[in-house]
Amino acid sequence: MVTRIIVFARYINSGNSDALMDIIFLSEMKIDTVIGIWDWERKIRQTVVIDLEMAADIRKAAASDSVDDTLNYKLVAKRVQEFVGDSEFQLVETLAEKIAAIINDEFAVPWVRVRVNKPGAIRGARDVGVMIERGERPDSAG
Repeated sequence: MVTRIIVFARYINSGNSDALMDIIFLSEMKIDTVIGIWDWERKIRQTVVIDLEMAADIRKAAASDSVDDTLNYKLVAKRVQEFVGDSEFQLVETLAEKIAAIINDEFAVPWVRVRVNKPGAIRGARDVGVMIERGERPDSAG
């Protein structure tokens, strides 16, 4: 399994140097799970590809250089991988909602974007999926 983890900060053009939203994201987590509405899909494991973007203030961690001062993306990835691997949902919509709830609730992340892709689900398309945002974007007030 290859998971790319990238951290970036986006500054809001409001003239306020404190107005920023840092995002930690995990890209292309490939996880085998039971997913689908058809009888044959309930009997096999299929690969879903999950991308996460999570709001976090990384300034303290950047100053201290300590993982204790940031969102520990390794713990997030492990939790999502375990949850998805053990799940048996029919819809990618349900899976995305449950992942967002875990990240918001268990990791105190104020805003998350979850993208769940189901490669090969539609003939002629590389993949199909959903992208949802849950919580409040820290930059939404600016």
